[in-house]
Formats: sequence, C-alpha cells, structure tokens
Amino acid sequence: MPTTTKRALPMNRETAAAWRYHDGTKHSVARLRAHPHYLDWDIKPLPFKIYPHLDPIPLPRELPSSSVPATAAIAGAPIAAAGAHPTVPDLKTLARILHFSAGITRKKTDPGGQAYYFRAAACTGALYHIDLYVVCGNLPGLTAGVYHFGPHDFALYQLRAGDHRGVLVEATGEEASVAHAPVILACASTYWRNAWKYQARAYRHCFWDTGTILANLLAVTAAGAVPARVVTGFVDEVVSALLALDQQQEGPLALLTLGHDEAAVVPAPAVKPISLETLPLSSRQVDYPAINEMQRASSLHTSNEVCAWRDTPVPTAEPPAPGRPTPEIISLRPLAGDALPAESIDGVILRRGSTRQFAHESITSEQLSIVLETATRAIAADYGASPNDLYLIVHAVDGLAPGAYVYHRETNSLELLRAGSFRREAGYLGLGQELPADASVNIYLLCNLEPVLARFGNRGYRVAQLDAATIGGKLYLAAYALRLGASGLTFFDDAVTEFFSPHAAGKSVMFLVAVGKGRKTGGE
Repeated sequence: MPTTTKRALPMNRETAAAWRYHDGTKHSVARLRAHPHYLDWDIKPLPFKIYPHLDPIPLPRELPSSSVPATAAIAGAPIAAAGAHPTVPDLKTLARILHFSAGITRKKTDPGGQAYYFRAAACTGALYHIDLYVVCGNLPGLTAGVYHFGPHDFALYQLRAGDHRGVLVEATGEEASVAHAPVILACASTYWRNAWKYQARAYRHCFWDTGTILANLLAVTAAGAVPARVVTGFVDEVVSALLALDQQQEGPLALLTLGHDEAAVVPAPAVKPISLETLPLSSRQVDYPAINEMQRASSLHTSNEVCAWRDTPVPTAEPPAPGRPTPEIISLRPLAGDALPAESIDGVILRRGSTRQFAHESITSEQLSIVLETATRAIAADYGASPNDLYLIVHAVDGLAPGAYVYHRETNSLELLRAGSFRREAGYLGLGQELPADASVNIYLLCNLEPVLARFGNRGYRVAQLDAATIGGKLYLAAYALRLGASGLTFFDDAVTEFFSPHAAGKSVMFLVAVGKGRKTGGE
C-alpha cells in the first residue's frame, strides 16, 4: 500500500514558535526571582553602528520646519487632506524626517565626563538598537543608492550605489506603495545593543522601539504632506542582504515608504554580497538563541509567500458571549478648535522625554479623550486594521470614576469594567514600579494573538507588537502635545490579562504607557 507524506508547512505557519517565545519571555515575580540578571557594565554595547572606512555624506542641518499642530500631525490629518499626489522628497526633507524620528535631539554630560545622547523617539533602556537605512532613486540633492543613517554625526553612509528599490519591490511581493516610492526606509535591530540589558525579551523590544520611531515618522511625514505607509511583509533574507546585515546579529523589522511617484521603479539589479566593517559593539557578547529562533520562525522566504501572507482573509470574529450585562458607556468629548494646542510636531518631539515622576494630580477627561482619539487613528499599513485593544486603569481623570475601562475607538467612548481605586494594583502590574501607581491613567494595549497568528503565522507576532508600539508612540506624542508627561513601562504579562478579565480573557499585553502630570516640571 503506497504511503503519503504530509507536506511540511512553511516555518512561518508553525505558530507554536510564537507561543514558545511569547510564553518564554513573560515577566512574573517567580521568573524574575529564579533568574536574576545583573548588568555587566564592562561590556555595555556602543549605542551607534559606525562604519570606520566609509566616508560620511553630511546631511543639511538647516531643516525645513512645520507649523502643523502636533495633534493634527499625530492623527495624520494633513496627509489625509493632501490625498495621493506625486511627492518626491529632496535631501532637506529626508534629513528632517530622519532627524525627528531617530536623530539626536539633545546631549547631557555627567560630572565624570560621560556623554548621554537623547534621541527623537523613546527606546527601551535608552539603548537605541534600531538603525534606519535609506533605499532611494535619484533625489534632489542625493544620488540613488542604499544608505545607513548615522545619528552620531547626522550623516548618510553609502552602502551600495545605484537604484536598488526594485529589490524591495520584489521582496515585498510587488506591494504598490513600494513600487511607486521614491524613498523606502528600512528599520533593523542590532540585537545585542538591547539584549545586553533585556536578554531574550529584547526581541519584543525590537518592535516596541521600531514602533515609537514609526510614530514619529508618521507624524512628521503627515505634517509635511509626504505620503507614508508601513510595510511588514517582505522576504527577510533579501532585505538583510541588500542592507549588508549580519543575520546572526541583526534583523530587518519593518519598511516605510516615503512619497509617491507615478513612474515605475526600475527592475531590480543583482544584489552582490558585500562585507562592510563596523566598530565592535563591546569586547564580548552574550548570545540569546531565542531571538534568532523567533526571527527565523517569523521570516518569509519568497515573494509568492509574501503575497499569500498579505492576502490571507481576516478570520470571522466570534459573536459576544450571551448573557453579558449591559455595559456602562461613557462618551468622551475631545478638545476642539481653538482649545487644541497649536505647538508644532517639531516642538513636541524636541520636548519629549520619558517622565520620571508623576504627581497625584488629575488630568481632564478632554485631555484623555484627545490622547486616545489622536493616537488610535488608522495607521497606513499593509496588515490592515489594528489587532490591538486599549484597556485603561484610571486613577485621576476629572469626570471619570477611578476604575478599569476598555476603550471603543469607533465611538471615542469608554466602557467601565470595574470601578475602584487601583493605584496599588497598577504599581504591581507595572513590575512593582511607582510610575504606574502615581500616573493619572495607565493605557495598556492588549491583543488576542490566536486570530492574528491564524491569519499571519508567526509574523503576526511581529505585527501585533509593532502595531501596539506605534500606537504607544503616538500616545507618548499626544500626551506631550498637551503638556502632559508620559512613560513607557514593562509589566507582569499574565497579571495584566487577569486584572482586566473576564473582558480581556485570552488576550496578551503588548505595550503600556503611563500618562499624567509630571511632579516637578508640569509634564515636560
């Protein structure tokens, strides 16, 4: 009797890998006690990727400015109003976009002479492991090529000469926004620069820290009426080869298309292997195999696989369970017109930090409303609608009873899940820190991973984390636009789900942002 062999699924579809990584990197009191981690300061990695033998191409430092109010830019209003039209960024526009997304915004020197550089977007541990690469055709002021952006000297470094955008067109399965983009930005992580402190959990941070950069990128491009779209589906090996990444140490995470040109991108040239020396990050590194395992398990290998991945139908949503009591819904009223702050997105990004102390003071319900509504406007992305839900612990918001809520973005309203004062619980959920206990409100992004992984495979884990972090980055910016403070925090994973259950049963927490008034500086 003939035997039949079961055809192996593509690795991306074997979603046990995502669950293994996710469950294996959860924080709990027992796990942190059983596996304490002590930082070895002698091997703290260099925060920059530096090519010692490439000549810098200095970027212009006199940058165009924007007068578009930050809240409008964060919501994407200017670009939505502009519509689709040919837009080819010039070098100054590109320099502005790079500066306000991943550039150095200020420098601080401690009494011992140690310099600390602050970037435009928030990053876990201020370790800045995400690098930006530019793949472009000929632009006004810049010839076609593949470039690395060096924040340390605000310059581009040419890795390849010539127009290689066609490589990305093929790698993304002919994604339309890529095929007509004058510029494609690529985000990639050098894992060790974050894993030094956060170990295997650094793979989550790859997408957290890319998401906060994307929040800035989307706001700045919107303010400048430059069309932009997030692309998460691509052939990983091709993108890695194009950018000359070390696939054992680095990984491509997301693409962002900039501008629009009706002319077709030229056919893809052959991508020849190149080896470019970079300065050592530290004298030695510690390997965390789970990071590479998850990157491989969520990789796509052919353009056909990318097309199939992107076109997978959305699973049918399950109807709500019968017998649930009628919820209490509170409609939020946003600030409007002249009441909205007029400060530009440039000013907000330059002021933005991570609040270190919150006062036990109230914010207004209108402020909370504009933060939520602004941050949750749809993101132009190839994965479609956001898979994340927003849950809140409200401590001090005028007009709202303290308690646990879920946000309904379609109606800009809150559903009360449980009334009560939960400062102590919020502090515990945020890894026992004071910040979430002292804030006015804590905003958690939770995702039901089951349908996301069913649709996108292991790569759905990337999507869920990246989407949550992009919204989280927009929450950051919106809070600062209102002269409030904000800080991203980590958490005890299962405890957060349990706190918001039964409503959040089966969901996983992706991101947490605390918002409130700063204790010392009024939120700045």
